[in-house]
Amino acid sequence: MQFLLIICHDAAFAPTPALVAEIGAWVRDMQGRGILQHGNPLRPPGDAMTVRVRGGKRKVSSGPFTDSAEKMAAYGLIECAGMEEAIDIAAGHPMARAATIEVRPVWSDLPRMAA
Repeated sequence: MQFLLIICHDAAFAPTPALVAEIGAWVRDMQGRGILQHGNPLRPPGDAMTVRVRGGKRKVSSGPFTDSAEKMAAYGLIECAGMEEAIDIAAGHPMARAATIEVRPVWSDLPRMAA
């Protein structure tokens, strides 16, 4: 099963060089074990654009889609046996000690869209 790790932190967070090194080691370990499929840090929320189409009209606004104390800062797509393993993987991520990690299953049982 695939899960998306959504890593969020508040504006006061600043990574230390030691934390960055720990994250790099975690990434290499998870890739080596075939668990981490893809992932990256995200640019700051101020660089985001939010797009909505309502009534056929496009509305584009700057910034994230929601105003909250915690902002999405990175993501990781993992492959594992189930939710319990995904939670264990997330708990082992160095950012779990410094931020919040949401573990969200990828909805893989939806019918494939015809091209």
